Amino acid sequence: MIDRTIRRARRVAREAYLTSGLPSRLDHARILRTVRGARRPGAALDGPHVLLAAPGGGNIGDQAMFEAFIEGTAGAVTVIVRSAAEIAVPAPHAERVTVLELPHLVYGSRRAHRADVTRFGELLRTAASLSVVGADIMDGRYVLRPSVRRSALAGAAAAAGVDTRILGFSWNGQARTAARRALVSASRHGAVPMLRDPLSAERAARDGVTGIRDVADIVFSAETVDRALLDGLGEAFARPYAIVNVSGLIGGQVDQAAEYVRIIRHLVERGLAVVVLPHVSRPDADDLEACEEVVRRLDGTPVRFVRTLGTPASIRGLAAEASVVVTGRMHLAIMSIWSGRPAITLATQGKVEGLMRLLGTPSLCVEPEAGFADRVVRVIDEVLPEDAPVRASIAAALPRVRELAAENLAGLGGRPGDARTDDALDAAVA
Repeated sequence: MIDRTIRRARRVAREAYLTSGLPSRLDHARILRTVRGARRPGAALDGPHVLLAAPGGGNIGDQAMFEAFIEGTAGAVTVIVRSAAEIAVPAPHAERVTVLELPHLVYGSRRAHRADVTRFGELLRTAASLSVVGADIMDGRYVLRPSVRRSALAGAAAAAGVDTRILGFSWNGQARTAARRALVSASRHGAVPMLRDPLSAERAARDGVTGIRDVADIVFSAETVDRALLDGLGEAFARPYAIVNVSGLIGGQVDQAAEYVRIIRHLVERGLAVVVLPHVSRPDADDLEACEEVVRRLDGTPVRFVRTLGTPASIRGLAAEASVVVTGRMHLAIMSIWSGRPAITLATQGKVEGLMRLLGTPSLCVEPEAGFADRVVRVIDEVLPEDAPVRASIAAALPRVRELAAENLAGLGGRPGDARTDDALDAAVA
């Protein structure tokens, strides 16, 4: 009991320190001292685009955002990661992408953090731009300090004269105070907050964030499709089929395995083969374990269980021919909708509602509460017909959503409207 009280007191003290803004101001001052006076005139024209990546490592969505960024930019890119093992640089881009490990920049403390902040400032001296992957990690609802630091780094870079943006991100209606203050400060210093759905933009504006730019998730701008995962299921694999993902994040809220058993059995009864597909495999939120639990409970109901994580391109290739997708992971939903496929998505962290509003498909957002299988089964039946209104809404919304996704990369040297992009999308949707 005493130990628990001490831990809670320390946690409260740390949060109060972050909320005070002092750590951010110290980092801000260190970066400005490093950059100012050393940044060469014209550096914004010939330096690398710097990307502060998401944590990666076992998360297909994080890899997908990274790949979409490099596909949509031109010239040299320096990507900052905690560990080089967290991302994979696709071979076509290997010569122009430099991976820089700064393990303490976002997650470290004390002297190691200060050293990485200085190295970050040195990198900005010649940077053409700084882009921070925002996704769902800016509002502090997962881990507070990294959220605050990402905003603080963006704000300092903008104040130093670097073209700075926070790439398409969601904003929770209950953002934590320290994260909210940090983002407001970053926006006032000139970092461009790019909100990836209208609901998040409304929330951020209410919280005092300025200079908001409406975009869509950057993964909607992806170009590549790979059939390797689909072909790996074998020529005898039955069609039509559905993809079912079980999120390791949701299991603590509800007995989702029982709900998914009912969903999968309904899909089979409707004549669909089922592919059970993990999207994230990490110790703290492992879809692989969650999927295995569901498969164990199926008691002989036939499914194809993919036990490894695919590449973003291979996930798009698999999703492109699915009749329907049920998922607890938003980026799997995005990679399915990218191909025009309906993705019924369990809502987490207040981010799914905004995505579905953007698409005009609110019925695809389902709360992960006891009995959610009833709602999912009803929506499955609604979306399976080829002439379902939800499918028409997705088809109508996608062109504009792709345009909004490309806005994340405006001015970074890519080629909007490149024929390769249009051909890949048309092939996937056809």
